[in-house]
Amino acid sequence: MHELGTVLYVIERVEELAEKNQLSQIGSVTLEVGEVSGIVPAYLTDCWQWAVKRSERMNSAELKIEILPAVTFCENCEKTYETVKYGRTCPHCGSDKTYLLAGNEYNIKEIEAC
Repeated sequence: MHELGTVLYVIERVEELAEKNQLSQIGSVTLEVGEVSGIVPAYLTDCWQWAVKRSERMNSAELKIEILPAVTFCENCEKTYETVKYGRTCPHCGSDKTYLLAGNEYNIKEIEAC
């Protein structure tokens, strides 16, 4: 379960930003999570609820999660397609010369201060 490590990393970054910007309380954090990142949103939420209790500044902060769709690019026909629906084989030309463009990342999108 790498969700706990992810949550601890996010909290640490948000704490650093809050300190730099003299924020006393964080209301929410919005994360963008790639569809094929391997992160399970329900586990992320569970870990968040446990971990934020350890931070005075973030003890009531809400976690908002936005799922980023996975998109694959085909080198043969130069088209993109939905990764989860079609996998590594391009639905347009049948090629397997493809690579993931987006969908395996996670980003801190927004921090809301109270």
